[in-house]
Amino acid sequence: MLSTMQDVPLTVTRILAHGARVHGNAVVTTWTGDGEPLRRTFREVGARSVQLAHALRDELGVAGDERVGTLMWNNSDHLEAYLAIPSMGAVLHTLNLRLPAEQLAWIVGHAADRVVLVSGSLLPLVAPLLPHLPSVEHLVVSGPGDRSALAGCRPQVHDYEELLAGRPTEGFDWPELDERQAAALCYTSGTTGEPKGVLYSHRSIYLHAMEVNAAASFALTPADLALPVVPMFHVNAWGMPHAAFMAGASLLMPDRFLQPAPLAEMIETERPTVSAGVPTIWAGLLGELDARPRDMTSLKTVVSGGSACPRALMRGFEERHGVRIVHAWGMTETSPLGTIAYPPLGVTGEEEWEYRLSQGRIPASVQLRLAGPNGDHLPWDGESAGELEIRGPWIAGSYYGGAGQEPILPEDKFTEDGWLRTGDVGTMKPNGFLTLTDRAKDVIKSGGEWISSVELENHLMDHPEIAEAAVIAVPDEKWGERPLAAVVLRDGSTVDYAGLRAFLGERVAKWQLPERWVSVQAVPKTSVGKFDKRALRKLYAEGELEVSVLA
Repeated sequence: MLSTMQDVPLTVTRILAHGARVHGNAVVTTWTGDGEPLRRTFREVGARSVQLAHALRDELGVAGDERVGTLMWNNSDHLEAYLAIPSMGAVLHTLNLRLPAEQLAWIVGHAADRVVLVSGSLLPLVAPLLPHLPSVEHLVVSGPGDRSALAGCRPQVHDYEELLAGRPTEGFDWPELDERQAAALCYTSGTTGEPKGVLYSHRSIYLHAMEVNAAASFALTPADLALPVVPMFHVNAWGMPHAAFMAGASLLMPDRFLQPAPLAEMIETERPTVSAGVPTIWAGLLGELDARPRDMTSLKTVVSGGSACPRALMRGFEERHGVRIVHAWGMTETSPLGTIAYPPLGVTGEEEWEYRLSQGRIPASVQLRLAGPNGDHLPWDGESAGELEIRGPWIAGSYYGGAGQEPILPEDKFTEDGWLRTGDVGTMKPNGFLTLTDRAKDVIKSGGEWISSVELENHLMDHPEIAEAAVIAVPDEKWGERPLAAVVLRDGSTVDYAGLRAFLGERVAKWQLPERWVSVQAVPKTSVGKFDKRALRKLYAEGELEVSVLA
């Protein structure tokens, strides 16, 4: 027997229409760094989203489920793209500006982006890439920036404001979309091989936004001012822009001003109530506040995710500045909200810290299970550790295969019955709280970003004076984790660690380069001849390695 309920698709279009009409007086404030911030109401953002949709369709020819790239900071123009592109049936493709140039070029090509929106301040990054982006025909520049580097470039260059000017602010013929249709695309590069594309559906974004707004999550309401410090190119800014537009919570957008001093000024001046970002951001802000105290008391909730948040950092904010940090866990494939760490009612003292330092409790829509080495499912007893597997309405079930290609279902990422293998190892308490204890794969999570240990190893072993190289994650007070490189030098080698670091610097992003180095006679190996990184970590923890630290 079917129900008598109406079947109304859950789409980004409905978030756009609802926020612009019902919460039209809510405000998006974009920090400019000097002078008055740029302020636009939700009503104005909605009208400009209509203009953008007209421009993309009528001027640039965007049709169907074409991917439209954005290489932009957190600002109101980017929010307009967030809303307009999926609503017109196209796919928003957010580009991570922190990726190495060759990886960024590969991603644009794989997605077949024909139109890319870019913040003007990022033109020095974009200009050298353009010869390597054959699919891109139109470059739309938002905000001030030196356009001289674009002279003579192959893509046609448009100014964002000029493109919108004079176009209708209403009356766009938004298509009736299937809620399962792709709305946004984000690539993850946490493992070996090429980056993998995750396609979020309209339905998954809508349901995820509802969960972000839940009282046991971010709890956004029209009384809030939300500050997404997490970039909008990083897993949809953890769902905050969609959730805020849905709930009517005003938004404070930091643009490119993510350094501790401007963040402190921004918070004291504009008085946000909710924020979210990685521990590295909060560590830098805490140092700034300790040196030059500011009023942070408007913040009722600060969500920290991407990597483990140290207890000292959480205590520092709470005891010295009156700000409570809440731990959360997720990944690109989980949209990303997987768990959030609000302690159970009545828990106090050290037991409360045990919960606060965990990754948190799963929401009702998400299911987790632990898989043992033989694939058996382990109990939620707080002790049995296994690889975390997850499923739910905003959890990826496959990867994007490219234009016209079938979805990718790698066996090491998905189980036969459709659960996502996260690559994380942990324990579950009977009441649904997750604590991560290790990585199933030896990727390094530094400041909320992944570093592939295997990629670093492969590059090092390309050096003619290196016989073997193994890279492991070691704890770091500032970044959570950083890479330690253990190398076996060939006889007669003259290379030093600084030279090896420079060699790596020509092949990976600067922020991925190890500071810690050690020379060993041989990398420990397992019984089947693989590098035994567990043994290497044990040697490091026990102080058995003579580690050199480069400045």
